[in-house]
Parts: sequence; structure tokens; C-alpha cells
Amino acid sequence: MKNLCLHSYLKKELQTSSNKEQIIDFYNEATEDYRFWSKDLNMHFGYFVPFKTCVFTRDVMLNQMNSEVFKRLNVSDQKKHIVDLGCGMGASIRHGISTYPKLAITGLTISPFQVAKGNEMLHSERGTILNRDYRNTFFKENTFDGAMAIESLCHSGCSTEALAETYRILKPESTFVIADAFVKKDISEMNPLAKYTYKGLCDSWSLQSLGNINRVKSDLKKLGFKDVKVQNIWYRVAPSVLHVPFTVSGFILKKLFRKETLKPESIKNLKGSFLALLSSLSLTNFGYYMITAKK
Repeated sequence: MKNLCLHSYLKKELQTSSNKEQIIDFYNEATEDYRFWSKDLNMHFGYFVPFKTCVFTRDVMLNQMNSEVFKRLNVSDQKKHIVDLGCGMGASIRHGISTYPKLAITGLTISPFQVAKGNEMLHSERGTILNRDYRNTFFKENTFDGAMAIESLCHSGCSTEALAETYRILKPESTFVIADAFVKKDISEMNPLAKYTYKGLCDSWSLQSLGNINRVKSDLKKLGFKDVKVQNIWYRVAPSVLHVPFTVSGFILKKLFRKETLKPESIKNLKGSFLALLSSLSLTNFGYYMITAKK
């Protein structure tokens, strides 16, 4: 199946924001950190399945997260074209097109570095990465057969604007899958430690905010999505989160051994990783969810 968007000329969005620039700078500079986290450049946490994945093999769990998302998109043996909202370096795209021979995927990212380097690693006309903001994609209505967002909508606080744009570009009866961390309550209701963790996490990873799971569920329904299913998969994600202290320590030791200095973006990424581990222990305030919804 030919990806019709692959050779199209696409305008860059005109809107700018300080948070957007921070996100671009962060991902332009922090790719080395993620390569240390995942040889496939999966820029997200993993999904543990007893007797199928091993808690010690991080990359297997990271790719299992990809598999779980694609399974919920129902793309097996069908010619479909889906969009990856905030695709990073395209690891999930590569996983999808290699697993499903009839699938085409267009990824969106606001990082020019990720567009250039990610496309270099895509060796198929069924996959491409575009320099687009998922809140304003410039695509026509009813373009895609499905949409996915793995730990990317958090950069906009899983905003109503982003959800509405996704609804607009999806074809009727297509599925939208989100895998991400969310807060369970407003920050004003959190205890001091949870507030510190939340604010530090947002600052370190250039997140506008984490979406409130109750508000996001309500927004999806108000926008017209149906069959909205919200699954707390914290216990599936936790084993990969526990890799954080060991991975971070190894990254720092490697830098010290080579007498290399840590970039500011790397320091923020390392801090964010530890805060993510801390947030995973505060189950009354934070959760990791897999959300599926149909247009």
C-alpha cells in the first residue's frame, strides 16, 4: 500500500509557543539518552506480559507496548493508513510496518531532527515522518483509518484541542489508541511530595501538563468518540519503569568514563526519569493508562 502523504509538499505550522520550543530543543538534543534506553529508539516505557516478556529484557517490553497498541488498532491483514501522533524517531512506525505488510503509517513530530534522522531509518514507502504539530495537522477530514499516541499527548496536557484534531482527521468507525501517564486528581488536591514530583516531571520533560484521566475521558465522549475504554495498565508498565535507576546510572558512568560532560537536556532527562519512577509509586495521584476510542 502506497502512503499517499509520502511525496506531498506540506507547509509547516505557523503557531509558536515557548513550550513548543522547549520540546523541540529537548528532543533535538536528548536522542543519545534514548539510544542508551533502547537500541530501537523506543522513546516510551514497556508493557510486561507474564510468561511472554522478561522483566530483564527492556527492549522486548518496549516493543511489546508497540504490539499492544497495534493490536487495539485492529490493523491485521488490512490495507490501512494510520497516523502516529508524536512519533519520535519512528520506532513504533518501524515496528508497525515490519509486522503488518499492508499497513501504512504517517508519523508527526515538531522536531526537525527527528524528522530527518527518523526518515533515514525508514526503508519503506509505507512509512514517513512529517514536521507537523498534532494539534493542527493540516490534513483533510476523514483521512486516516486509525490514530495512535504513545507518551506524546502529555506534551500538550492531552488537550481538548489535540483530541478534537484527531477526531477530525479520522475516518468514521476508526480507532484511536492512547498510551500515556495521567493524573487522577487536580494538582491542588495533591500532597506536597506529589506536587513536587508532578512539577519537576513537567519541567524536566517539557510537558505542558499531564492530562487528567477523568477530564480526558469526558472530552473524548463530548467530541463524539464512542466505545471509550480506559484501562489502568500501571502494573504492566512498572517492570520497565524499574529499569530507570540502573539505566540512568549506567549512562552517567559511561559519560564519566569517557570524560564527557552531560548536556543540559540530558540532565533534565535524567531527572525526569527518576521523577517518573517516583510518580509510579504514588498510585493515588498518578496512573498509566491505555485508552481506546472509536469515531
